[in-house]
Amino acid sequence: QVQLVESGGGLVQAGDSLRLSCENSGRTFIGYTRGWFRQAPGKEREFVAVISWSGITSYADSVKGRFTISGDNAKSTVYLQMNSLKPEDTAVYYCAARPGVRSTMTPDYPYWGQGTQVTVSS
Repeated sequence: QVQLVESGGGLVQAGDSLRLSCENSGRTFIGYTRGWFRQAPGKEREFVAVISWSGITSYADSVKGRFTISGDNAKSTVYLQMNSLKPEDTAVYYCAARPGVRSTMTPDYPYWGQGTQVTVSS
């Protein structure tokens, strides 16, 4: 059973920081690309950041310069450091994994976590 488990969400004020973690159980994701996505109420799930196994990263324009994705390959754990949070960052954040190269498209990811809520108050 493949499982990705996110943690680190919470309620913060605008300008604060949070660090999300994504751990896996049931299998390892050696060689996999890992991504973070988010879904706000009434909106479609959208790409946030992605990191390849070799450490190459990409970000959505809306978070560039504020969010940083990183990975610990030994633990198959991925992190999302979120700084200067804004109310529009409020969403459920999901981590995902896929074999192969980076992708910003949700259908390209076969493995998903259950999500962690991030709420940013103004």
